[in-house]
Amino acid sequence: MTGSATEILDGQREADLQRAARALLKEPLLTSDGPYADEFRLVRRHAAELRDWFERNVGWTLRTDADAARLRKTPGILTDATHPAREASRTGLPFTRRRYVLLCLTLAALERGEAQVALGRLAEHVVLAAADPELVTAGITFTLERRDERLDLAAVVRLLLRLGVLRRVAGDEEAYVSGSGDVLYDVRRRVLAGMPAALRGPSLIDAQDFEERLAEMTAPTALDSDELRFRAIRWKLTRRLLDDPVLYYDDLADDELVYLTRQRGFITARISELTGLVAEVRAEGIAMVDPQDDLTDVRMPEQGTHGHITLLLAQYLARAHGPVTPDRLALRVRELASEHGTFWSKTAREPGAEPALVEQALTKLEALGLAERTARGVAPRPALARYAVGDAVVRHTGEER
Repeated sequence: MTGSATEILDGQREADLQRAARALLKEPLLTSDGPYADEFRLVRRHAAELRDWFERNVGWTLRTDADAARLRKTPGILTDATHPAREASRTGLPFTRRRYVLLCLTLAALERGEAQVALGRLAEHVVLAAADPELVTAGITFTLERRDERLDLAAVVRLLLRLGVLRRVAGDEEAYVSGSGDVLYDVRRRVLAGMPAALRGPSLIDAQDFEERLAEMTAPTALDSDELRFRAIRWKLTRRLLDDPVLYYDDLADDELVYLTRQRGFITARISELTGLVAEVRAEGIAMVDPQDDLTDVRMPEQGTHGHITLLLAQYLARAHGPVTPDRLALRVRELASEHGTFWSKTAREPGAEPALVEQALTKLEALGLAERTARGVAPRPALARYAVGDAVVRHTGEER
């Protein structure tokens, strides 16, 4: 084989490996017949190399079989709530606390159930499990008699359908919600078994506080040597660079900052080699920028009314001298409506819509690491400075008024 042919094959292998790694980072659970079936096959082909990289650099395990590939990810910050599970619908509303509880109860019921289940029967199992005294004491109850509760269960089931845990055989969730019919599903037990990502099962945890339980479930082995402590720091920093939009130096502990200062080039080079992300190093921190612009669940700028308002508020916050109260941001939205409202949807121009619009914008800015809520108001973070230069783009398409 000629040298040029070898180089072409090596280049194709590297491109396929990168595509597989990016797919796992974007969707840590891939199925053989899901929307990422092609990427799943690439993951299976490069499973050994991917498994070694993730275990060595971030402490994540990769399990693959004929049905699914599951990357068991542990986030760099366990308490980060800015990237919640969302409805598998056009609205994409975030899961509430009740829906998370319902999701856990549903998974438990599926684990104990048969290879096929009807939604009505699944609901009965969930109601029985929800009678647990600890759940009742915590104020969590489910009867699934009300429409809003059935909507919650339908949202959970649709998430499991998207993940490939369930496969719809007959029926439709809307019929169940309205009380006019039922739905039958196949339960894909191998995919279901891969859902938990904890290093230790919840039943093995003694702590009672939620954050302490979460820490114990995800804690590595005892860090009783310098080598293990340095490895834990490297894992945490690499996880944050892979998952978080920006890694700010001010957010790091002293030992983490010292390690990153010494090993920054090595860590960012390893990430770039696997994923194609490019390190953008600034005085305040590091962002791994994606030239392909698809390795994210939150985008900015974004088309549509909410994307436009978020961009305008980002520009306003970037030019502010200190924190800005939500009331002042709502007033700013009202002012912007008189200037840009012709580009916005009708509901966004209605009086009283401002607080909800501000909340949606702040949720996105927080998720992107561009702003944070403080006791004094909303404070811009350093990466927001790029929106302080020039005028925000106000062209707006694709939204019906």
